[in-house]
Amino acid sequence: MKKALALTLAAAMALSLAACSGDTSSASGSTAGTGEDAADASTSTSTASESGTVANKDKPLIWFNRQPSNSTTGALDMDALTFNDNTYYVGFDANQGAELQGKMVADYIAAHADTIDRNGDGIIGYVLAIGDIGHNDSIARTRGVRSALGTAVEGENGIVSDPVGTNMEGNASQVQDGSIEVGGKTFIVRELASQEMKNSAGATWDAGTASTALTTWSSSMGDNIDIVISNNDGMGMAMFNIWSKANGVPTFGYDANADAVAAIAEGYGGTISQHADVQAYLTLRLIRNALDGVDINTGISTADAAGNVLSDDVYYYDEESRSYYALNVAVTADNYEDFMDSTVPYAPVANQLDASTSPEKTVWLDIYNAADNFLSATYQPLLEKYDDLLNLKVDYIGGDGQTEGNITNRLGNPSAYDAFAINMVKTDNASSYTSLLSQ
Repeated sequence: MKKALALTLAAAMALSLAACSGDTSSASGSTAGTGEDAADASTSTSTASESGTVANKDKPLIWFNRQPSNSTTGALDMDALTFNDNTYYVGFDANQGAELQGKMVADYIAAHADTIDRNGDGIIGYVLAIGDIGHNDSIARTRGVRSALGTAVEGENGIVSDPVGTNMEGNASQVQDGSIEVGGKTFIVRELASQEMKNSAGATWDAGTASTALTTWSSSMGDNIDIVISNNDGMGMAMFNIWSKANGVPTFGYDANADAVAAIAEGYGGTISQHADVQAYLTLRLIRNALDGVDINTGISTADAAGNVLSDDVYYYDEESRSYYALNVAVTADNYEDFMDSTVPYAPVANQLDASTSPEKTVWLDIYNAADNFLSATYQPLLEKYDDLLNLKVDYIGGDGQTEGNITNRLGNPSAYDAFAINMVKTDNASSYTSLLSQ
């Protein structure tokens, strides 16, 4: 099952996290499976030597959060993913998470059929905030919602993920009307409006743009809007606070940011935890293992000396794409209290490493947009806790979310670092970084 998910990701979507590899030194005998499968991954080449003695092109490189890929076709950039023997990607299973989000919304409709149709017209109308039309995670989430609600239509590259603009009459070609039957009553489900949330400066996943869009939609559509759905919690909370909360309209997001989880008590419909605690750990743990010259899955699928280990129900490894994926969990009114603090390290991997065997090393790490709610409020705080546990000195670079140069201009001296963790502005732009490391 997990292998099928990973291969679907690579082929049908690549649209967020998967694909193929020609690097035989990566992980022999481990197909897209569980952490147990990943235990067979080969021992990485050690870079545990004095800083400056290893060529920059040979130092550990972890891509995270944005998988190197073609933003139009979704094809993975295997040159970037196999840049050297110690290159990996860390993210989450976008398909599995997208399916969970769509199911969460569908389940909510079924459970609230008697009140969800606010104007009683027999149409459950939703609006959708799309983060970035060229981002694989955004594409996956849009597809997952449309698939679960029956509004998806097939295109040349799978389910169409393009925004519809406005669709009050249900005539948009990008979607179709779906239907759901609850208690003997059939409702039409319609995507009333959707757009990419990009601001005038070019930054995507923009919360301000999302709140402005909902203000515009609500002024013309009013009580036709029964549900608000967002590709992430940053935009979701902006829309919840500007309109949804006051009007009692359930809003669904993604990321399980602390403010969104807390808002479930106030009517926020739900969100998806992409196990940021596991992702952040993997991002730095793979670097730690490569620098120490130990098996790459030490402290991951096999316990390290401190007892750190992950179970295969929270992540899996895909050999073809050299990618580690965290699994997602739906966060709703039933369990949100368990997710109130999103910046607590995952207990099974929260043990301090011995500095005598894992001495301090330096890492250059960037966040594509310092204003991104999930990365700045959840992911980076987790990284900052794990870097201490793993004896890594990390320089955190915050980008502007608009241009790659704003980040690469601050990678002027890669020889000063032992390893790199990169979060691109655009998934197409991996070569902007690898070219610097290859000089």
